This record gives sequence, structure tokens and C-alpha cells, in this order.
Amino acid sequence: MSAPTPLARKAGLIAFAIATALLLGWLATSQGPLAPTRVTLAKVQQGPLVASTFGIGTVEARRSYALGPTTASRVARVLVDQGDVVKSGQLLAELDPVDLDDRVVSGRLAAQRAASTVRAAQAQVAEAKSRAQVASASARRSAELRARGFFSHEASDARQQEADAATAAVDASTAQLAAARRDHERALADVAGVGKLRAQARLTSPVDGVVSARLVEPGTTIVAGQAVVQVIDPASLWVKARIDQGQAGGVRVGQPAAIVLRSAARRVYRGEVQRVDWVSDAVTEERIVNVGFAARPEGISVGELVEVTITTAELSDARWLPAAAVKRVDQRDGVWQLKDGRVAFQPLAVGITTLDGRSQILDGLATGEDVVVYSEQALKPDAKVQAVAAIVGAGR
Repeated sequence: MSAPTPLARKAGLIAFAIATALLLGWLATSQGPLAPTRVTLAKVQQGPLVASTFGIGTVEARRSYALGPTTASRVARVLVDQGDVVKSGQLLAELDPVDLDDRVVSGRLAAQRAASTVRAAQAQVAEAKSRAQVASASARRSAELRARGFFSHEASDARQQEADAATAAVDASTAQLAAARRDHERALADVAGVGKLRAQARLTSPVDGVVSARLVEPGTTIVAGQAVVQVIDPASLWVKARIDQGQAGGVRVGQPAAIVLRSAARRVYRGEVQRVDWVSDAVTEERIVNVGFAARPEGISVGELVEVTITTAELSDARWLPAAAVKRVDQRDGVWQLKDGRVAFQPLAVGITTLDGRSQILDGLATGEDVVVYSEQALKPDAKVQAVAAIVGAGR
């Protein structure tokens, strides 16, 4: 077989070069930097929207009572245990009264002695008043007799002095009576004070509730203010939820909420917002929102982890599009729209955004218009694009 001629070799090289150029051109325009950016599209739709915010929290008791003494004491007995149902006024624990019983008896005796002193002072006042009356009458008679010349001045002055002394005795006995009464009142107050201390040795439940904790055992010495048992009002159970500050602005008291317990992940309990704390956590950037149960779940435990979804707004008919389609360009919110194979940025006003990724459109787009949701790369005005059904790894 003869070797190819130079002309044939030249023609082959030219053909190879043309094929290579065509291949590179195709790659540049379809896969390379000159290729259109692939994008996915979505239409602006009309329908109901429900805006919600989500948070995680724990079940807590709004009204919880820690029962303990006001003075250092030793626990004599504890009559209840964690989980016991108790009634208001029921005795839960008792402390060793030490010398309180003796002090109560001593105080009562002191009060009785003070009462006897009061009665004696009253008798002295009555006697002094009687003497004063007799002395005053005698002084008047002596003054009349002196005026008639039947009584000397010295004798009359002596009777008047006796009357003045009797009046002073009345004042003195009256003062003694007042002092005795004050001593009696002080003795009664001492008895009442010691009685209160003695009563505080008996720890009773302030409400109908459940014992949430038994903290000490009999024989334990505790300090003032240390709790022996804790009681909660089960009707006051609610959720202390932490909501991101960026989503808490629309939360208001009375808004409905859906509550999911960690122990019953497949069941949703109804509730509503009962309080929004004024103070936010500057470290975690969260705000505390308290949500109450419409009906308290059976078997719920204090401290259980829960998930809360609060409905902040409900719109029956609104224009919306996927929240991923909304971009921020030059400090403006808007979307990219496809026009004749190229994109243009359309500013718009955005309303609420739902947890499932839908944003309300207030102005700037009409129902049915197409917008870009995802793109292979960041878009620029007048960029050439190609609409596709899906983009692997899209999310930009």
C-alpha cells in the first residue's frame, strides 16, 4: 500500500483541525464559560398562607411551691414522696420543734400573769378614785365651813391637800394600769409569735397539687429557707419555649400553638401563647415564650423537652412563591425573571414567610409569572440562562 501524498496529509490535518475547533466551540457554548447558566423556574401562585414560628422548650410549672422552715431546724418526719397527690392544708412534713412547745407554755403563763397584774391595777384605780371622791367632798365641806367661820384656814388647806394627793394617786394608778395592759399585750404578742414559729414546724400544702420533689430525709438538719418538699399545681403546667429573636417579633399572647412532646412525638397537642417575656437572652439571641395547654396531657413530666409551632398569621388568599426565589441585590429584595433567554432582576415587596418555604408577594409580580428559583451560579443582569427541570445540588 502506497504512502499518503503530502496533499492528502494536509487535507487530513485541516479536517482534524476543523473537527477540533467545532468540538471546542460546542463545549464552550454548551458546557464551558460561554454556555447559558441552567436555572429552575416556578410560577407565582395564589392561595392560603399560614405564617408560623418554631421553638424548642421544656414543660414547667407556672406555680411551684418550695416548702421549708424560716429558721434552722431538724427534720422530724416527711409524710409524702415524689408524685403523691396532696390537698390544700395537708400535712407534708414536720420539723423538730426543739424548745418551742416549752416557750409556748412559758409565754402563756407570762400572759396570764400580766392579765392578773392588769386586774390588780384596775382595782387600785377604782380604790384611788373612791378615795379621791371622799377627799374632794371633804375639802369642799371644809371650804364651806371656813367661809362661815366654823373652820380654820389651816384645817381647810389640809383637807384640800388631801384631795389633791388623792387625785394624784388616781393618775398614778391609771398610769400603772396602762403599763400593765401594755405588758399584757406584749405577752400575748410573744405567745402569738412563738405560736407562729411552732406552726411553721408543720409544713402543709398551700394548694391542691402534686409533690414534685422530696428533697431531704428525717434527721437532716437544714438551714432557714432550705426546701424540704416541692409542690406544683398541675393545672399551671405550660411550655417555656425559646424562640429566635428574628422570628419572635410577630408572637402575641393568644396566638394558637401546636405542641409536640418528646415522649409522644406522633401526637400534636393544642395550646396558645399565654405570656411573652419582655427580657430576651442576649447570649443565645432568643426570647422566652410561654405556651399553655388547651388540655393537659396525661402522664406529662415536668422538664420534658417539647417542640412548639406558633401560628403568627393566617391569610386566606395571597400571592406567593418559593422563598428560595427571593434574592437581595443592591439592598433590594426581588427575583430573577427569564425574558427571551436572559434574566432581569425584578424588585418586589415581600410579606410573611412560612416555615415550609413560601413567601408572600405584596407587590411587584402577578399570579402566574415565572421566576428563577435556583441557578448553577450567581446571576447577573442580562445573563444568558437555560430553564431545566432540576439542578443537582441546587440551593444557591
